[in-house]
Amino acid sequence: MEISQQRDVARPRARGTERSLARRAELITIGRKLFADTSYDALSMDDIARQAHVAKGLIYYYFQSKRGYYLAIINDSVADLVTFAASGLELPQLDRVQRTMDSYLRWAEHNQAAYRTIVSGGVGFDTEVHAIRDGVRAAIVATIADGAYGRTDISRIARMGLFGWVCSVEGATLEWISTSDLSRETMREILVKTLGGTLRAIEELDPAHPAPSPARRDG
Repeated sequence: MEISQQRDVARPRARGTERSLARRAELITIGRKLFADTSYDALSMDDIARQAHVAKGLIYYYFQSKRGYYLAIINDSVADLVTFAASGLELPQLDRVQRTMDSYLRWAEHNQAAYRTIVSGGVGFDTEVHAIRDGVRAAIVATIADGAYGRTDISRIARMGLFGWVCSVEGATLEWISTSDLSRETMREILVKTLGGTLRAIEELDPAHPAPSPARRDG
């Protein structure tokens, strides 16, 4: 299922007013903070309503259930992350990768709780959330593949290489937002340069996927 489709599944039935949409968005913003700091099972609907300062029935009205609320929060966060990471399609290859990584890091930096939730399962084990996280990884791999090779239908070797790089980005980003001892610009350059190494390794193992010139040592 595409991320946009997952997001639609979690939406409530159309309410038809701007006020309702604004209220729903406000509840999602509150929920990001609540679920990032406390496990899914540890919070009851009464707890959520009390900390959000709303009637429990209002949450049911918009999300039908605690699980529906939880998935709406995760889906909303994911949609933002993918939009940021995939921006800059009109740019040259190197500029596009730098823009993608800068947007990714900026989003993680300013949405730390949501990022931890998506990447490390900070609100508890949930197969649907893991599927959403996998969707984010697939979207980033597709963005990098399109920028590096001009297509997304890449070989298994190339896809696995990029997937491994994305997973390393997640771990490094989690460490970075926890310590904040490097600037975003420095962190971006580290990730871009490690991507160059990954692309060169892919070329060595699968010559049908040559590294783009910015990633080549002689480029």
